[in-house]
Amino acid sequence: MPQFRYTAIGPGGDLQHGVMEAASEAEVIARMQRQGRIPMRAEPAQQKGFISRLLYATFESHRNLRKQELADLIRELATMLGAGQDLDRALRYLQETASGNRVRRVADGLREAIRDGSPLAAAMARHPGSFSQMHVGLVRAGEASGQLATTLARLADLLDQQRRLAATITTALVYPALLVVASVAAVALLLTEVLPQFAPLFEQSGAELPASTQFLIGTGAFLSANGVYLILVVLALSLLGGVCLRKPPVRLRIDRLLLRLPIIGRLLQEVLAARFTRVLGTLLVNGVPLIGALGIVRNTLNNLAAAAIVDSVSLSARGGGGLSQPLAEAQDSRRGMRIFPSRTMHLLRLGEENAELGPMALRAADIHEEKTRLAMQRLIALLIPTITIVMGIMVAGIVTSLLTAMLSLNDLATR
Repeated sequence: MPQFRYTAIGPGGDLQHGVMEAASEAEVIARMQRQGRIPMRAEPAQQKGFISRLLYATFESHRNLRKQELADLIRELATMLGAGQDLDRALRYLQETASGNRVRRVADGLREAIRDGSPLAAAMARHPGSFSQMHVGLVRAGEASGQLATTLARLADLLDQQRRLAATITTALVYPALLVVASVAAVALLLTEVLPQFAPLFEQSGAELPASTQFLIGTGAFLSANGVYLILVVLALSLLGGVCLRKPPVRLRIDRLLLRLPIIGRLLQEVLAARFTRVLGTLLVNGVPLIGALGIVRNTLNNLAAAAIVDSVSLSARGGGGLSQPLAEAQDSRRGMRIFPSRTMHLLRLGEENAELGPMALRAADIHEEKTRLAMQRLIALLIPTITIVMGIMVAGIVTSLLTAMLSLNDLATR
């Protein structure tokens, strides 16, 4: 009988991985549902080759919902349920008004699972590329509390907040990235197109050129002859770097290094704190237990150093140790490397003391997101002048070297 690897959410909200023998993926999913677990993924246990995994990932990426489509689907579903419609009719409305094939395909799958008797959380778990563990956990808590419409509305708000924060960072980095590309292109154009026009003149004169001019002419000739190969090497190194980053030990070292950087590290701390408190607060407000919420939050941080902190805090929380104190102690044990700002621990401690951990975590998220926006503004204010100055120095150096060589030719002609 074939074996299938599965990922599921246990009754306590913890993430479970394992291998199960079954006749098909559908049987694996049905068996986990009978055991009270929410299946997230079930696939054959045999290892696929690199090309097969790449083709599978490319195919699946075209079937999964984009962030905007996901937020719109959940918002419309919450609106229909809040207006008193039953789940089947709400999903039929999503089918009829779907803006694209991806949304219609997911709505069809959800409605089919609902008609087969599955709860909405289990139906979402059958589409792990579109609905994450966090989405499934929130919907499951909403179904258990009888407030599914309210929970879906809060989930849509969470997705909007995350998208706005990501858009703030991406938009702020667009101009510096374009400036860097323009700087590199300008220098490459001078070295490969402008300087070679003067090289024959220098050779015919027989004059000894300054060392800087010789170096630039040699660099330009090298780039002209080997530019394509250099681009291929850069692409190969990028692919190799991506493969290395998938290995946990390498990724952990990189994540820790980034957090230790002077300016970028502070920005990453604010981003991680904003994501941690936003997701944690949303889960707690919607009735997800703290231990289960921490297990879900861990997988949304995209930073192994922060995930390790959450793992240690989860162990302490299972023993009744709370959240803020174990979080502060776990950070102090990391040899002075901070994952979250001190402000995070103070606000969470205040929420625990007042028995309002969820609402206080959401307030902390607002503060951290505002700090992230301010930090991005300061970073861009430093980056743009720095890039401009460096570009100006490089261009001025090339022009100065060229003028120096031309003046040496003029001196040789007047002798």
